[in-house]
Amino acid sequence: MTRAPTTPAASVSWVGDRYGFELRPGDSPTGWEVTDLVGVGLRQNPRRAHLLVSTVLGKHVPTDPRIVLAAGRLLGSLVGAAFGGRVVTVPEADLLRAALRGEPGSARQLLGSVPVAEPAPAGTVVLGYAETATGLGHAVAEALPGCYYLHSTRREVPGVSPAAAFEEEHSHATGHLLLPEEPAALGRPGPVVLVDDELSTGRTALNTIRVLHRLRPRARYVVAALVDLRGPGDRAALAAVAAELGTRIDVVSLSTGSVVLPADLPARVADDDGAAPLRRNTAAPARGTGAEVRTLSGWWPKGLREGGRHGYRGADRAALERQVGRLAERLRGATTGRVLVLGTEELLYAPLRLAVALAERSADEVRFSSTTRSPAIAVDEPGYPLRTRLAFPASDGPGERYAYNVAGAGFDTVVVVTDATDPGALVHALAGCCERLLVLPVPAYHPRPLPEPLRGPEFGSYPAEDVGWLLTDLSGVSLE
Repeated sequence: MTRAPTTPAASVSWVGDRYGFELRPGDSPTGWEVTDLVGVGLRQNPRRAHLLVSTVLGKHVPTDPRIVLAAGRLLGSLVGAAFGGRVVTVPEADLLRAALRGEPGSARQLLGSVPVAEPAPAGTVVLGYAETATGLGHAVAEALPGCYYLHSTRREVPGVSPAAAFEEEHSHATGHLLLPEEPAALGRPGPVVLVDDELSTGRTALNTIRVLHRLRPRARYVVAALVDLRGPGDRAALAAVAAELGTRIDVVSLSTGSVVLPADLPARVADDDGAAPLRRNTAAPARGTGAEVRTLSGWWPKGLREGGRHGYRGADRAALERQVGRLAERLRGATTGRVLVLGTEELLYAPLRLAVALAERSADEVRFSSTTRSPAIAVDEPGYPLRTRLAFPASDGPGERYAYNVAGAGFDTVVVVTDATDPGALVHALAGCCERLLVLPVPAYHPRPLPEPLRGPEFGSYPAEDVGWLLTDLSGVSLE
C-alpha cells in the first residue's frame, strides 16, 4: 500500500480520468492557482458527490500547520484590503508550492511573508462556518484586529438558545446554529465577514446574509473563501440579493476557478461505491500491537477559551498567545519522531496554533489535520487525495466520524486535541496508527455554567440523590 499523503498534492487526475470531472483555473488575485489549493475526492452524498480537498486547510490531509495559518491570515489581509482599498503584498506562488512539497524552511518563510494585520472597521463581526472553516475563520479574524469572532456550530449546547440558525444545503449535516454568549454582538453596526473554505454556489452565504439582515440590517457584507468556484448564475444571484436587501456584498478569495461536473456523477459514484470498486474504508495495517496511550490531564491552562463557538475577542486571542508557547514546549518533551496534531471536528484553531508553536520548536516533522463528520470515500490510488479512512462512533450523538490520511501515514506520535467528554472511540481507532498516542483534553467553554444538582445529606433510608427534588436553591435570595 502506498503511504497516505502527509503533504498535500492538489490533483484531479484520478477523479477526472474516471468520471470526466474538470477543475479549471480562473483569475487569481494572489497568483496562487486554484489547482495549487484544492484536489478532488468523492463522497457519499446524493446532493453533491464530489469533495474539494484543500491543500492549505489541514482538514482532510495532514499539512504543515504554518501553511494553514499563512493561508488564513492572507485571506484576512485580503478582506482588510477590501475595506481599506489598499494593495496586499502576497507571498510568491513558488514559495507556496515549495512549502506544499515540504522543502525545508519554506513553510516558515511563507508564514513570515504574510502581510502584517491592520485594524478592522469599527463593529466588524467575523463569522466562520462549521465545521470546516472554524479555524480558518479564526485565522482571518487574526488579520482584522478589533473584530468580534463567532463560528457557527452543529452542536446543541444545553442552556444556550440560538441567536440565529441557517442551512447549508449541499452539506452532509445541513443545520448551523449561532450561539453567541452575548447575542447583542450580532447587532453591532459594522460589516460582517463570512468565512468558508470554498465558495461553490454562494447559497449558504446568501442564506446567512438574509438571516443576519433580519436581525440587524447593515450596509456591507464580505464573503471570504480560499477558493471561489461560482458560475455566472451564482454571481448574478448574489448581486440580486444585494439589490433586494439594499446592501453591499463583496467576495474575496485566494483564487478563482470553475468546475465542469458530469450530470450523472452522483449516480455513477453511488453505483461504483455499492459495487465496491472504489474500495472505500481503505485502511493501513496496524503498526504493531497498538500505541502507548497517555492522557495529558490538566495540561490545558485553566480558564483558557478554546474557540469561537460562543464568541472570541482580542483578549481571548492574546490569552492563547501567552499560553501556547509554554504548552508546546511541554508537549515537545512528550513527543518523538514525526508528529501529527489532530484537531476534532469544530475544534480547529487551538490545535492549529499549538501545532504551529510545536513546529517552530521541533527538529522533526509536525503536521496538522482534523477529524470530520464528512463521509468521504477513500481510494488507495495515486492522484487521489484521500488514501485512507478511519471511521469511529461519534461521541456527541448518533452516527460516525472520520479521520483521513492518518492510517498508513507513518506518524510516530499523534496528539489528539479534543473537547469530547469521551474520546474513547477515536482513541481506539487511532491506536494502530502510531507508536505513541497523546490525548490532550480541552474543556469546552460554556457561557453559563450549568448548576450542580442540589444534594442533601444522607439520612434515614433515602440516598441523597433521591431527595434532591425536595431542596430549593436559595443562592440568589437575599436572606436576613
